[in-house]
Amino acid sequence: MRANVPPKPFKSTSLMRRGIIYVILLIVAFLLGFVPMWVKSRECSGTLSEVEHQLNLARIQNSLASAVIDARRGDYESARQSASDFFTSLRKVTEVEADLALSWAQKEDMQSLLNQRDGIITLLARGDLASADRLSDLYISYQEIMNNR
Repeated sequence: MRANVPPKPFKSTSLMRRGIIYVILLIVAFLLGFVPMWVKSRECSGTLSEVEHQLNLARIQNSLASAVIDARRGDYESARQSASDFFTSLRKVTEVEADLALSWAQKEDMQSLLNQRDGIITLLARGDLASADRLSDLYISYQEIMNNR
């Protein structure tokens, strides 16, 4: 005869432990894949930001060079528009405090260029031949400031 033997408990505790271990292993595997990609993403984001700053500066220089060329060709309206774009973009770059594209010294030097805006735009609006020389001088000054990084 069988004595009153308590029934064996269902192995739910061992199944639960096994399930928890699997979940933990899945989380660890996910993190092992996620963390390196997150680090790489942060690096690429920083590089992209720096390249965007450099592209912005190249566009600014391009608009000034375009104004110089147009003024030399006698196309004063196009030169005026390009010069206006140059001054507008330059003002935006110099007013942003957190902009890493320019140093504080460069931003201060750019103010002297920005002070010439009204005179140059007026000369271009009148179609004055002296505007080409003024734009050329402005371009040289801009290059000197940018090369003193």
